[in-house]
Amino acid sequence: MNVVDACPNSQTTMVTPVQLFITFVLLVLSLAGDNKLKHKPASKPVRLFTDEDLKRHDGSEDGHPIYMAIKGVVFDVTKGKEFYGKDGPYNALVGKDCTRAVAKMSLEPADLTSDTTGLTEEQLQSLESVFEGTYKTKYPIVGYTAIRILNQDGSPNEDFKPEDQPHFNIRDEF
Repeated sequence: MNVVDACPNSQTTMVTPVQLFITFVLLVLSLAGDNKLKHKPASKPVRLFTDEDLKRHDGSEDGHPIYMAIKGVVFDVTKGKEFYGKDGPYNALVGKDCTRAVAKMSLEPADLTSDTTGLTEEQLQSLESVFEGTYKTKYPIVGYTAIRILNQDGSPNEDFKPEDQPHFNIRDEF
């Protein structure tokens, strides 16, 4: 039984051995490509934010992106400007790394820092939950702070791989 007999209402179209071979080669190549790359390579270098860079994204300028950092990851929270913008209830968190404040669910000026020294296990679990469940799922990552990329001594953190960061999305904000 050939292809024409299996499809009585179809037009007579024969698949040639060459077409079959090309289809097979394309299938093999597409499957091989899936095994090589699990992540799309970055088209732009990772943006490293200084404290001054972050301060410029504090929600004080209309039309300017609003950024906040947690655990050294810089998020664009502009789509939540009613919360993070100039007069928003969480505006104190933007324009800086506010890891401690997120862990403690605090807006106290002393907690608006990346320092996690002395946090309880419960606060650290809360931080991780909010970081993973809210920020990484809701807001695009636009870069990292030096604390994420560098070791304490200023040497590069060899374990940091931006392509392994979930929801990594660099964009040109200017």
